[in-house]
Amino acid sequence: MDKNKPQQQDRFLKSVDSKAEIKIRAQEEKHRSVWFGLGMFGLVGWAVVVPTLLGVLLGKWIDDHTIGHVSWTLNLLIVGLIIGCFNAWFWIQKENKK
Repeated sequence: MDKNKPQQQDRFLKSVDSKAEIKIRAQEEKHRSVWFGLGMFGLVGWAVVVPTLLGVLLGKWIDDHTIGHVSWTLNLLIVGLIIGCFNAWFWIQKENKK
């Protein structure tokens, strides 16, 4: 007789219950339409694009006004992209809490 069988069945039942609960909650929330999804997609996109472009513009300005071997444009592009990704993550987490 396998001792792990009841534990596996319990885990399976809990998994099914949690997925069913998520599905029921999603069906109850009628206010989330296709437009909501597109709006969230746009918000996440702009949350990444704006800091990235600001980083590029600031880096280009620094490169034009200083002499050096460091490419500020590339460095600030990466920094802006990282900040934008954290910003997008923040907005997604905020929406998931609702």
